[in-house]
Amino acid sequence: MPKSKLTLYIFIALILGVAAGYWYNMWVVSSIDTRVSSEQAAIKRTDQVLTGLKDTAATGYKTLNRQRSVLRDRIDADEIIIDHKLEGFSILSDIFLRLIKMIVGPLVFASLVVGVAKIDNMKSVGRVGGKTLLWFLGATLVSLLLGMLLVNLFSPGKAVHLAIPYSPAALPANPGIFSLKDFVSHIFPESFIDAMAHNQMLQIVVFALFFGIGTAAVGEKAKVVTHFFEAVTQVLLKITGYVMRLAPLAVFGGMAAIIARQGLGIISTYLAFVSEFYFSLLVLWLMIILAGYMVINRRVFYLVGRIKDAILTAFGTSTSEAAYPKLFAELEELGCSNKIVSFVLPLGYSFNLDGGMMYMTFASLFIAQACGVHLSLEQQLSMLLMLMLASKGLAGVPRAALVVVAATISQFNIPEAGFALIIGIDPLLDMGRSATNVLGNAIATAVVSKWEGELVDAGERPVRV
Repeated sequence: MPKSKLTLYIFIALILGVAAGYWYNMWVVSSIDTRVSSEQAAIKRTDQVLTGLKDTAATGYKTLNRQRSVLRDRIDADEIIIDHKLEGFSILSDIFLRLIKMIVGPLVFASLVVGVAKIDNMKSVGRVGGKTLLWFLGATLVSLLLGMLLVNLFSPGKAVHLAIPYSPAALPANPGIFSLKDFVSHIFPESFIDAMAHNQMLQIVVFALFFGIGTAAVGEKAKVVTHFFEAVTQVLLKITGYVMRLAPLAVFGGMAAIIARQGLGIISTYLAFVSEFYFSLLVLWLMIILAGYMVINRRVFYLVGRIKDAILTAFGTSTSEAAYPKLFAELEELGCSNKIVSFVLPLGYSFNLDGGMMYMTFASLFIAQACGVHLSLEQQLSMLLMLMLASKGLAGVPRAALVVVAATISQFNIPEAGFALIIGIDPLLDMGRSATNVLGNAIATAVVSKWEGELVDAGERPVRV
């Protein structure tokens, strides 16, 4: 499928997905939504009564709690019914994402081994790695600080007049992620096979680095290993071309499922928060592009044009992983050195999630504002540091940003019930942060290639067919 047509088809799929989701929400899901809304309103009324009761041992208190539990069970049952009705849409994106995940782990491993092994010596590995991590650290700090600045400027949480649920919101599993033991165990693989089976990207990267360094150290005898993984990389990229033909269907299914479940009303309810977050992402995009322009000049605009399919895929499927194979191929076509792309891009998917960083800052402080919790500048800076460290230990975990936010707010005496305020709209925000992650990693790879003198004109290398 030609690139221009793929972009067009993805964009059309986005529009059709919104239309189909809206129709399905109005004619199929609306009756269940009405029932759920009624049950949620009943829970809120019960919560107000419970809040006013001081004697928790009283019979009335226990009765109300039982009634609340029954209502909660009914809502859960209705959610299951909705999930069942949306299976036709969600299965389209599920198939695509499963195929992409089938490719990503082996591709990250093979390409990173080749990237490290092709670098002449360990000093070169250290030099390239140092430049890469320097850019990643700068981008991370800019994303976090910009998010903190803009969320304080806009104060979207103060405009939200939503009642905080009486009981703690359902938090993602295992929010206690800040212990040193958990952090280390998530980085270093106990078994490479297990890491590959569960797509633990950070663990795959660590093993690939060791494997690549070992391959380079062996020398000539290991050339066959390098050639083998080069061939594996090319085969996987060819498979990627086949899988990408399904991207429009995946985008349609993913968008339709989101709108069918939430309805367009969810956007108006949180209009200020959603629009201000996307405006903040736009500012971050401009800063990332400007930083890239300072290094690779006007070529940064050509780069953005080349990766538009990858960006739209990440946006439509709400995951930057879906764009990884396509992004890898496009960066090579752009003129980035294979060994630099193979080295920097896998690291970026573990350490350089610019959109996720901004989201975590924005969401955490939004919840604090909505709950009326004032955080001093020192506390906010401490939160940024915690977010930065915690996020590095969760690379590859589904909805990692939500897990980090859940764990962070509990450390600053922010009511965990406030977490419920962002659960409903997270899919809408996930789309923007996933697309931003793709842009950030693409420009980081091009910049490091330029710094290493490995960025050539696209016309100087043969185009892959």
